[in-house]
Order: sequence, then structure tokens, then C-alpha cells
Amino acid sequence: MDPKSAGSYLQARFVTKDLKFAVPESPFSVPENVGPQELSALINKLLNEEKAEEDVQQIDFDFLIDGELLRVSVSNHMEEKGISSETVVEIEYFEKHPAPTPEGSLLHDDWVSSVQGLKDRIITGSYDNTVRMWNTQGENLMTLSYHSDPVKCVSWIKKDGETSLLVSGSHDQTLVIWEVNEEKQTYQALHSCRGHARSVDTVAVDKSGTKICSGSFDSMIKIWSAVPGTTEDKSERIEDQHKKKIRSEKNQPLTRTPLLTLDGHREAVSSVLWYKNNEVCSASWDHTIQLWDVESGVQKSTLTGTKVFLSIANSESCGLLASGNADRHIRIWDPRSSEGTVVKSSLSHHNGWVTTVDWSRVNPNQLISGSYDQTFKLWDIRSPKAPLYNMSGLGDKVLTVNWNIPELLLFGGADNCLHVFRSAEIIPR
Repeated sequence: MDPKSAGSYLQARFVTKDLKFAVPESPFSVPENVGPQELSALINKLLNEEKAEEDVQQIDFDFLIDGELLRVSVSNHMEEKGISSETVVEIEYFEKHPAPTPEGSLLHDDWVSSVQGLKDRIITGSYDNTVRMWNTQGENLMTLSYHSDPVKCVSWIKKDGETSLLVSGSHDQTLVIWEVNEEKQTYQALHSCRGHARSVDTVAVDKSGTKICSGSFDSMIKIWSAVPGTTEDKSERIEDQHKKKIRSEKNQPLTRTPLLTLDGHREAVSSVLWYKNNEVCSASWDHTIQLWDVESGVQKSTLTGTKVFLSIANSESCGLLASGNADRHIRIWDPRSSEGTVVKSSLSHHNGWVTTVDWSRVNPNQLISGSYDQTFKLWDIRSPKAPLYNMSGLGDKVLTVNWNIPELLLFGGADNCLHVFRSAEIIPR
């Protein structure tokens, strides 16, 4: 018999940042073989000792030892982390994130390639060549048609009352800037952005809503104006009044050309984002993540991996990047690191390509992911060996996830559905 299971104890001090759950910080003797459930029961017992029976509440807690979530017994965790059992171990605890609950699935006519939420609205792009706008109750408010091939990426530019500006990228090698008026139930393709030589697979809009960044299978990154009707549109300058009149009557979009082309990747660009105001971050099939200065068009730095990068996302609150990779792992990067390796940790639980990742907007420790293994997962980066939750319901590979709306987890894929899960968001203290 393992001697630790025969009644060995260690000294533990429990601390929390949430004062309403505080217990005395004096050390307690706890069995070495206890796990999270037993510790949660202990904290509840301490919290409810002086309460009347009708006031007793049972709260599920999670526990951190040396910065990592406890997922095994305390003794096994301390052994893995090299922590001496002779010292008083500090155990931080906080309310456990509850399991997300399924809200329903929104059916499309083909694969759901992209999704992004904003306040009480959601936009999706589909392989049926359309962009759809939904409310958070699951009603399809509008279907936007202009692309001639599958829509691969979508993003909000801005929403001002009943009027919205959106951008979509397509396998037809173009981006379209859309104006939607919900009150009038109308939409218009304002600008057709032309310049890529292959499918436009990824798009991102800067915080100011004035610039668009796109990445393509042609290995190029292009920067475009997101402002409608500016002088960046060559068609407005070179076409005579008669042609413009015909264009207007046919409600055709004006052609827009890029402000800047960033050329540095050797293979397809799979994902782009605005890392800072004038910095773009791009991920590619060439096994690199590159950071660019948009003002000068200069490549600032390169993060090199060993496999194809399929998706990247950044956490504004902690400055870290998450990447989804073809080797089934999610990697957490710190581009600011000067300590040699910039990979902080690796999250390993998927069994197929990790096609898509996105961070929580309110909790710097949490992110979601989707994979070709037909699963989508909610992670805490302090628990690298296993996700907080596995969510089921998708009948095919996952292509897109989004967590822009804190209480909604959005997943879409090759089963033609957008799946919506509700998350009882707990903001860390």
C-alpha cells in the first residue's frame, strides 16, 4: 500500500481573492491524497460552520497550486511540480466555472466557415456563398448575397444603431464591405476589394474601424481602408460619370484596391489579427507567426513553429497569443518574451487539426478551441493537460469559434450549423 494513502497529512494554507469566500489563513492539516472535490467540500464546511441550515450554500471551487489547476491528488500534484511536502503549501481557490449549456443550433445551407458576435448580433459566413446576420435569440435577420464562391471569413467593422458595416472574404478572391440597415431590412455591397490572387481565408478589422487586414492562400497580407466612399477607390477616380450612373443603377459595389501589401510568408496565410494599433500578426502554413508594422510595412519579428499554423487569437488583457496547429496542439505564446523560447505552454487534448481558437474577453486565463476531431473545448491555460469542458453536438469537423459575446460560445462547422452554448461567465478577481 502507498504510505501516503494510509493517512499522511500535510500543512496547507487556503487563500482567495474573492473576499466573500475567505476562510482563516492559518494552516490546516489535510490528507495528502485529497483532490479538488474533497478540498471543495472542506472549504464549504469552513464557510458554513456558523450558518443556520437554511442559509447553507454549496459552492464548487477550483484550486491552484504553484500557478496550475489541481486535477489530481495534492500529493501527486506537488510531486509533479517538485514542491516539498515538508513546507506549508499555499492553495488558492475560486468559484469553479460552471459547465456551458447548449442553447440551440442555427441551420445553414452549407458549411459554416466563420462567425463573429457583437453585442446582441451575430454574423456568419458560409460555403453557400452568403453572409447571414442573426440576433442572439437565433432569428435570421438578413442573408447577404454577392460573393460567387464560398465565404471563408467575416468581421464586424462597426455597428451604429440600426446601421452596420461588415466585411467578408471569399474563395472568389475578393473582400466585400457591406452596409446593413436593419430598420429598412436592406443591405448593400458597398465595395469589392480586389488584389488577392487566391482565396481570402482570414480578415480582421482594427479597433478604430478604419482599416481591414486580410490574409490569403496566395501567401499575401493586404491592408485596406474600411471607410466607405473614400478616395481609395480607383473606380471612382477613373470611371466617367456615365459609367458611375450605370454602376449606381445596378447597385454594383465600387472596386477598392489595397493600401499596402505585406509580403513575407512562403505559404498560405491562415489567420490574421491586429495585435496593437499599428501592428498586425499573421499565421501561416509555412510554420511561422509574423508580426508586422503597418505604418512602415516592415516585418518586426517571427515566431517559428514545427507544424502548420491554422489559427491564432490574442488576449488583450494578458498580451498572450494562442495558436491552433496541425499537430493537434494549442500553444500559448508571449511575443514580448526575451527569455529565449516564447512558447509558454501547450494545451493537449484534441485528436485532430486544431482549426480555430479564441480567447475569453473577460477572463485572461480562458479560451475555446475547435478541431477536425469534431469537438470543441473550453480551456483554462492553468490546466494544460485537460480542458475545463468538452462540448458535444457537432456532427462534423469544427471550422470556426468565437467568444466576442462573453455569455455565448459560438461554434460552426461542416455539419452546416452554428452551435450556441451559454456560458455563466465568472469574472476573475
